Amino acid sequence: MRPGPDGSDVAELRTDFSGRLPDTYDRLLVPMLFAPYAAELGPRAAVLSPARVLEVAAGSGALTRELVDRLPSAAVTATDLAQPMLDRAAATGPAGVHWQQADAQALPVLDGAFDLWVCQFGIMFVADRGRAYREARRVLAPGGHLLLATWTGLADNGFAQALDDALRDRFPDDPPAFIRAVPHGYTDPDLVRRELAEAGFADPQVEVVTLESVAASAEDVATAFLLGTPVGHAVSARGAGEVEAATAHTAAVVRDRFGAGPVRAPMTALVVTARR
Repeated sequence: MRPGPDGSDVAELRTDFSGRLPDTYDRLLVPMLFAPYAAELGPRAAVLSPARVLEVAAGSGALTRELVDRLPSAAVTATDLAQPMLDRAAATGPAGVHWQQADAQALPVLDGAFDLWVCQFGIMFVADRGRAYREARRVLAPGGHLLLATWTGLADNGFAQALDDALRDRFPDDPPAFIRAVPHGYTDPDLVRRELAEAGFADPQVEVVTLESVAASAEDVATAFLLGTPVGHAVSARGAGEVEAATAHTAAVVRDRFGAGPVRAPMTALVVTARR
């Protein structure tokens, strides 16, 4: 367990997707952050022509939907550690997907069962990435591929930076650490390459991809982060009314920087491929 500077347990927040979080995540965060990168990763997956696809940390199914569209003849298994997120994905996702609760560090999958292991913005939530990468290599057939995306630093991601700044304003002595420590905590391309090589992957390639994040309003951005990610749990632990106050302040910061709405900001990720 790794306590954050705010006293919260960042390790526990990694898997706390309870309550109304999955609904808010799917309605607001997916179109704002995840759908654009799903549209980026989908064609890359299609180029690899996998017959059997394993998605790890599928969340509410943003990339899953793209994979099914781009690979209509492939068998797609979509997994997530958080059952509430998987329930949301299964309820709203495409037909024909095999949905399965699973830990990326200990996949209930036979050796060599898949041609593509794919993970969009989930590897940062895994406590032991080396173990997860070794599992990925184990379940891939010879010649299979890994494809993943991880966020770069806050400075390259306008809405996330606004959130972090707003939380620092509101809690100057001990701002919640989750957004910096987890979603934006795995940003070094050299580290990504090294960890994949150590797990036995060949020729890891890392590309920096910048897209545009769009939301209907500054309020939607704030609500997406405070009610659609575990950072809201850390803020709620500060006391009654803190989530509402932090949401209002975050909206004000976003409004000041990007306007009232629609609001647009750059977002940047590392898109990574490697071969078994």
